[in-house]
Amino acid sequence: MALYLDTLAFTANIVAPIFFIVFMGVILKRTSVINEAFVSTGSKLVFMITLPTLVFMSIARTDFQAVFNPTQLSYVAAGTLVTFIAIWLLAKQWIHKPEDLGVFIQGAFRSNYGIIGLAVSFNLFGQTGLAQASLLLALVIPLYNVLSIIVLSLPMKSSNALSLSGVIIEILKNPLIIAVLLALPFSYFGFSLPEVVDRTGRYFANLTLPLALLTIGATLNLKSLKHTSFQAFWATATKLLILPIILTLGAWQAGFTDQDLVLMFVLFGCPTAAASFVMAKAMGGNAQLAANIILTTTIGSVFTLSSGIYLMKILEVI
Repeated sequence: MALYLDTLAFTANIVAPIFFIVFMGVILKRTSVINEAFVSTGSKLVFMITLPTLVFMSIARTDFQAVFNPTQLSYVAAGTLVTFIAIWLLAKQWIHKPEDLGVFIQGAFRSNYGIIGLAVSFNLFGQTGLAQASLLLALVIPLYNVLSIIVLSLPMKSSNALSLSGVIIEILKNPLIIAVLLALPFSYFGFSLPEVVDRTGRYFANLTLPLALLTIGATLNLKSLKHTSFQAFWATATKLLILPIILTLGAWQAGFTDQDLVLMFVLFGCPTAAASFVMAKAMGGNAQLAANIILTTTIGSVFTLSSGIYLMKILEVI
């Protein structure tokens, strides 16, 4: 019994602080302590400045050879592509409205790894987990964006679809990709940052997770739960249950263990990225469906991520 209580306490210590801050954002927004202007500015600050700084600092101060795992990166890329295609093939059999199809698929595969994933990874494994998670993030950012553009464009035959060169330009302009590219030489060659840069970077990096989690909470509209559709339910079940179980078991069968396995579970089990709403709305998709999927996966991930981490602790994977 003591083992189960200790494991439960371990899981709560990892997950609870993250979601307490998210729901604090809900409360602060409802009580008008923060408003839409704060959420908009805070989200932009995180995306443009503090999250890229966090990613840069976590990679630059880490031994590249110690955390770089091409086998893990290959599995994540292959697993994402295979499940993306599988979801598309299955979904088009019963979703016939093009504005719903792309939004459903995006909601079912695209993880909010940049915020929730990094926070969980850091709470689990500290700086080494954060650095390895940042390398995974560098892979999935362009992958998710390209796949999202494809799946939102093709069903709609959208005139807003970007060309291949346009996609490449958008990826290279992404602040997170720029941060990774700038940090890799520091990590690979062991360069040290000047003290003033290192200290300033840490100040900005420390802003990231609390501010990002607050803004996520402030954007959640719990009233829209009553409008949650059957499609949102299945996208949520796919994102939080089906994909994490299949891909994590597949990774375990492929020989991944310990930190590598847990980080992939977190990646596959994170809620749907908030950016999926922005992209769906901009490209003519069903924005309400996108919002509902973000809401239900964010709330549901409190239980699914906690349960998965608890189980891995029981099985002594962690």
